Amino acid sequence: MQEPGVTLDLVEENAALRARMDYLLEQAERNHDIMCRHHSFDLDIVGAGSFPDLVGTIFRQLPVVSELDVVTLALLDVGDDIHGTMHKLGVDFADFPHLVFVQAEAELGFVPSRSPLFTGPPKPLLGPYHPAAHQAMFPHAPAGLQSIALVPLLRNKRLIGSLNLGSVDPVRFTPSMGTDFVEHMGSIIAICLENVISNEMLKYIGLTDALTGVYNRRYMDLRMLEEIARAQRQSHRVSCMYIDIDHFKLVNDSAGHQGGDEVLREVAARIKAELRLSDALGRFGGEEFVVLLIDADGDSAGVVAERIRASVALSPFALSCDASVSVSVSIGVATLGEIGRERAIEALSQELVAQADSALYRAKEGGRNRVVSFAADEG
Repeated sequence: MQEPGVTLDLVEENAALRARMDYLLEQAERNHDIMCRHHSFDLDIVGAGSFPDLVGTIFRQLPVVSELDVVTLALLDVGDDIHGTMHKLGVDFADFPHLVFVQAEAELGFVPSRSPLFTGPPKPLLGPYHPAAHQAMFPHAPAGLQSIALVPLLRNKRLIGSLNLGSVDPVRFTPSMGTDFVEHMGSIIAICLENVISNEMLKYIGLTDALTGVYNRRYMDLRMLEEIARAQRQSHRVSCMYIDIDHFKLVNDSAGHQGGDEVLREVAARIKAELRLSDALGRFGGEEFVVLLIDADGDSAGVVAERIRASVALSPFALSCDASVSVSVSIGVATLGEIGRERAIEALSQELVAQADSALYRAKEGGRNRVVSFAADEG
């Protein structure tokens, strides 16, 4: 006959084992759910087709998937190449307040090893959040941010940025935690970032003029359609300038083709200096340039065109052969006013460029080095 105390001990031990088993099953189910969510997240970022799609997916999904209070990305961008290219491709960085660009590795916040024997890439940095040290990586840190993980983004042992994770839970990230999982996450994000940035760079190269660095005709044709469609929706005006370098053949004859190329580059630079960031400048071929002015009426476009004309004519162009040449441009200006939705944007685009070209023809007929605006009675 068993003693009552022994039976009670077995019952308690059995209950404890059941509770432990329930806890382990609950943890296993939770870990499986987390793994499934991360797998879905990995598929989404791998499938992202553009830079905005990728960073938008990261900022939108990762805080939910990993139960975080803030996620930021810092990209190493020496010379602003990435930022500049994405801006030219139309990325609105106001949509991504948690995206940070830095010029040097030291700005990412990783502490170099003090051991002269260690020359490997940096490891993730986990621990408490210190505003003085980490605020640059968390420009919009939530109130009560307590612990963070700075995860290096590495490609072929080269640091390209950091994935920064933050939580209001003080023990979510501690120095004693293992880092295999966040390193794996960082490696996938790094691969996706490098791929999408490379693709965007190739896209940009395909839309720019190799000689002058401004947009090419293909880009301008696409941009014209986009801006006219936007003007239809928002009821603002769009203006176009058609610019031609006067007597460019004489420049080539006197300065050679290298001198002609230098003149083309400098003309493009002087035009660009008079434009806003929202405007677009493209080379249509040869010595012809087209400018698209966003939300600009005819009077405003005429003022800008006159500034461009004066800037080009103001001072001679210094060439690498120690010679200089004086250059002028003729400019035709046209404006789309109230744009009715019943008009096809393709037809409006062709009409706008044709009107600017017609005004340019009048400027050249009138003696060159002048600005002429298209008049409605010309059409």
